[in-house]
Amino acid sequence: MYEKEQLCKKIQEIYPDIGECGIDVDVDYDESEKSWVVNLKSGQKALKTYLEDKDADLCMEGKQCVSLGIEINQLKDSIERMPKD
Repeated sequence: MYEKEQLCKKIQEIYPDIGECGIDVDVDYDESEKSWVVNLKSGQKALKTYLEDKDADLCMEGKQCVSLGIEINQLKDSIERMPKD
């Protein structure tokens, strides 16, 4: 098992423009959902997505980050489409 900071750093590797861990992107494990919660912030806008354990595991093992990449990309696109405050 890995720590949330490690998963956040992996997300930063895939998307270096996403921002800083703990500020622009935050990762936590949701015991009730049995999945990782990825929170993405841009200014006053914020969205979250869930990442299944198996998808996070594959990515952290360096095998496949497709699901993680798709989820983060969708999150980024959704934030960019949100109306300006």
